[in-house]
Amino acid sequence: MKKNKQLSLVEVISMAVGTMIGASIFSIFGLGAKIAGNDLPEAFILSGLYALAVAYSYATLGGKIISNAGPIAFILKGLGDSIVTGTLSILMWLSYVISISLFVKGFAGYLLPFIHVESTPLAIGLVEVIIILFFTALNFFGSKAVGKVEFYIVFIKISILLVFILGGFMTINWGMAKPSFNAIHSSGLLNASIILFLSYMGFGLITNTSENIKNPKKNIPLAIVISILFVLIFYILIALVTIGNLPLSAIIEAKENALAIAAEPFLGNFGFILITIGALFSISSALNATIYGGANIAYSLAKDGELPDFFERKMWFKSTEGLYITAGLGLAFALFFNLGAIATITSSIFTAIYIFVLISHFKLRKEYGGNGILIIFNLILLLAVFVALMKYQWESQRSAFYASIIIFLLALIIEYLFRKYRDRKMKVDKIDAN
Repeated sequence: MKKNKQLSLVEVISMAVGTMIGASIFSIFGLGAKIAGNDLPEAFILSGLYALAVAYSYATLGGKIISNAGPIAFILKGLGDSIVTGTLSILMWLSYVISISLFVKGFAGYLLPFIHVESTPLAIGLVEVIIILFFTALNFFGSKAVGKVEFYIVFIKISILLVFILGGFMTINWGMAKPSFNAIHSSGLLNASIILFLSYMGFGLITNTSENIKNPKKNIPLAIVISILFVLIFYILIALVTIGNLPLSAIIEAKENALAIAAEPFLGNFGFILITIGALFSISSALNATIYGGANIAYSLAKDGELPDFFERKMWFKSTEGLYITAGLGLAFALFFNLGAIATITSSIFTAIYIFVLISHFKLRKEYGGNGILIIFNLILLLAVFVALMKYQWESQRSAFYASIIIFLLALIIEYLFRKYRDRKMKVDKIDAN
């Protein structure tokens, strides 16, 4: 790849921040408030610690194993070519496809009321088609176009949220934001932290663009740590302002529109409009980065022998089948499927992948570095998060529990059939390890 096509540290951080903030503040914030109550800021802190536990392995391995397959490359190095590695690679790609559909649905949900258009199935479908075509076209022009656009989108979004934070702190009621540490609230705090773990999963996109990053050995670990800490601080501030300005019942009732409603007490109708625009920018940046990352994964896994050959591109966007198929399937999910429980399903998929990344890191620690005791502690923590997440699904979202199990089984079956009848192998030697 030509040097001027590569992403800078700032551009990579922008992509990760755009994905993280877009995936949580404007989608699952209301759900987190419903579960955590006044302990919402503390729930974001706890979920941030989970993310940092995973980030230790991502940062250590990501600066030395350079592949747009990201975590699948780590697992392939650590565990070798197996049906487990193949199943996880399919799950990784599908998680991006489903996330794309979630974002286009979210964009349509915010845009239509804002422009005073009735949210009919036809209107929603048209917006979904237009927005995914736009960002697919943007990604057609390559990683540098994505990085530059992402930087400006995130800059605008962060500026809007800063206005929200600064204005909100002038009228905050600290009594409303005071945490409630008792048995009932502690249970809600833990459950919310597990759900809000999804809020930080965008940092993994950094390793899915590692082949397109300037000086990846230095910039990948820096980008991972900086993006998580930056977003963690933002989450805490936004949660404090919202909890301190809006009654909890109003936040829960507003659902994904909670921040726009919370801005009205101190910014009036202007605040409502401003935050709605911020939401549209947030979803746009998350969609932009997710299409980019999903296309990268499709290419890398085809190159390494895990997806069919037609996904592969010899050079970045010289052949675009991986991009088109990823975006097309994302649109299909948006148009034909109900994704109400997709947040916890996506969390379960990513957490499963994280667990195997940590296992791989433990096996690779002598070659690539890492503290064995810390890795084991982080692994135990992630196993506990996964069990708690599935328990939450079983108790509160039974359909999401069954959907998660079905997705895992389908990926396993597809991988088994793919290996048996196509005789395809993942090529370890294709991964560029530095």
